Amino acid sequence: MILPLPQALNRALADPARGLRALERLDCEESLLGFIRHAWALLEPGRRFVPGWHLEVLCDHLEAVTCGEITRLLINVPPGAMKSLTVAVLWPAWEWGPAGRPELRTIAASYAERLSLRDNMKCRRLVASDWYRGHWGKSVQLVGDQNAKGKFENDRTGFRLATSVGGLGTGERGDRFVIDDPHNVQQAESVAVREATLRWFSETVPTRLNDRDSAIVVVMQRVHERDVSGLILSKDLGYEHLMLPMRHEPERRCVTRLGPADRRRQAGELLWPERFPAPAVTALESALGSYAAAGQLQQRPAPRDGGLFRCHWFEVVEALPAGCRCLRGWDLAASRARVGSDPDWTVGLKLARSPEGVFYIVDVVRLRGSGLEVERAIRTCAQQDGAATAISLPRDPGQAGKVQADYLLRQLAGFAVSATAESGDKTTRAAPVAAQAEAGNIRLLRGVWNEAFLEEVALFPNGAHDDQVDALSRAFAGLVEGGRAPQVFA
Repeated sequence: MILPLPQALNRALADPARGLRALERLDCEESLLGFIRHAWALLEPGRRFVPGWHLEVLCDHLEAVTCGEITRLLINVPPGAMKSLTVAVLWPAWEWGPAGRPELRTIAASYAERLSLRDNMKCRRLVASDWYRGHWGKSVQLVGDQNAKGKFENDRTGFRLATSVGGLGTGERGDRFVIDDPHNVQQAESVAVREATLRWFSETVPTRLNDRDSAIVVVMQRVHERDVSGLILSKDLGYEHLMLPMRHEPERRCVTRLGPADRRRQAGELLWPERFPAPAVTALESALGSYAAAGQLQQRPAPRDGGLFRCHWFEVVEALPAGCRCLRGWDLAASRARVGSDPDWTVGLKLARSPEGVFYIVDVVRLRGSGLEVERAIRTCAQQDGAATAISLPRDPGQAGKVQADYLLRQLAGFAVSATAESGDKTTRAAPVAAQAEAGNIRLLRGVWNEAFLEEVALFPNGAHDDQVDALSRAFAGLVEGGRAPQVFA
């Protein structure tokens, strides 16, 4: 028995050009992945489309949102995995045309409005293209009076609106709320910025949906334990969690309601080797450092074996090389230890940089004392270090902090001393130091302070104290940014 050929194939045999268009349209309407393959050349001309199994999995879950099977979806994938293009550009265009849902209204947000606008413009160009209109122009027509880069609308009242985290005005509601990278990787460690993002996600986003069948899709890389993903998972907010790390970790293999999502079997197997082969991934891991790589690549906001630092990164040496430039960075506290209390320490950490670019922690002074005792300790260290060692002091915000810094500067006349405000939070400031330590470029001069220092850095940023790390970050920044002219260590 000869089975009848599909109508599109019959048409292709009768009229090849028209038939190929029919087959193309059929492929697009059958799956989001088919649509991506055909639309790719319009969005990325000159670049070859590289298939990957993770794209199939991603498309399967977005299609489940389209059909209403999933209304809350959290996607954690590494950068470069085509997450923004798929979720924020191609999927909304696919829902309007190939999926036959032109009435859908999509709000898309990112940590920066320019990123949302970028994807909004790409989606608009795709929907307005001759190729798209040739297939679905009868059902999807853009409205001329609402066709801007920030918002465009079709004649079925569907729209796509671009905004930023915290920037959505009143009145707008959607059937889809797509949140693509709610955190700036460079600012995610800022408590104030991160908490503001979490409040926006918890308080604003849920109120901007049209009805209970509307969907929220969050797609991001992990950047902190308390990022939007961390909030979703810790509060058990009912999200389907699609988590695909760069290197496969069998004990964390992802399974969703659609079944096993991670198709890999071997530990360490790469997510997309056709696009990111082993040498490229290794180089990226080295550039990021283990802390950032754990979050951004492996979707763990901290390495499995600890925090930002590892004790074995710090080699202990017996002497310094010649020609080092030195700076002592201070982290100030003015509180005495009392029974039952565990206050912060005042710490002065002396750091040296060799002509070869290797850093040596020469000395660490710690004390808990009054303001007068702290002042005496700073002057004593300055005299012992000598004029060849620069000094960096923190300048706290507010009038009292400025007065204190100015007073200390006067007390240290004759020394190369500066006072500057802190920039970013503790973990952000320590990240460049950790990268150098991991590369073996920070060493300890043997001293009685070694054990206390290593104990603190091993627990950072989750330990009770971080004063030595703060002083190290200040000294490191001072030497890297120039400090004073090179001096020979005496």
